[in-house]
Amino acid sequence: MLDIEVIEDPAAAEASLDPIRTRILRELAEPGSATQLAAKVGLPRQKVNYHLKALERHGLVELVEERRKGNVTERVLQATAASYLISPVALASVAPDPHRFSDRFSAFWLLALAGRMVQEVGKLIAGAAAARQKLATFAIDGEITFRSAADRAAFAEELGVAVTRLVDKYHDGGGTPDPGGTPAGGGRKHRLVVALHPVLKTPIKSLSVKEQDND
Repeated sequence: MLDIEVIEDPAAAEASLDPIRTRILRELAEPGSATQLAAKVGLPRQKVNYHLKALERHGLVELVEERRKGNVTERVLQATAASYLISPVALASVAPDPHRFSDRFSAFWLLALAGRMVQEVGKLIAGAAAARQKLATFAIDGEITFRSAADRAAFAEELGVAVTRLVDKYHDGGGTPDPGGTPAGGGRKHRLVVALHPVLKTPIKSLSVKEQDND
């Protein structure tokens, strides 16, 4: 089971957004059968089976084992991930494009960059999992309080200068890149995104199938 799976297929995204199926995915953070799920979600087993087949068809749940009980074979399934994100690829025709505009102070550009990150890192995770390799990434998450807008602007300016200095120091720009984008020296290209935005006054709870339903 992945910690997070990025959904790219529009049909899979639609299936995951159904409230009943979202509840089933949450419950299937641990393996379970249709009979066990029916008792948890308060639905007939036949209806649970219908939703399970749809989720399995879109690759959101997978078979763990089959148990023989008399003349009946009980299928035990599990969600493919603990949490899910829907990639902008699922809305390809209206997905934000960071190349359309570039404004360091635009919240919309920040969203476009974040969307691209979800798309690219999701593909990288899937590729690394298929190749059974580790994916080299790095992230920093923290909070900072500014006394004034002037302090915030000064911080952003100094941060930009510091990042530019580091890029100039470590960037391997020698030689002509090959068609795949790799420099002649053989280095691997990486994407760098630095973001700064206000903290929400009321944090939004993220969707996770690990969370217990409190209804």
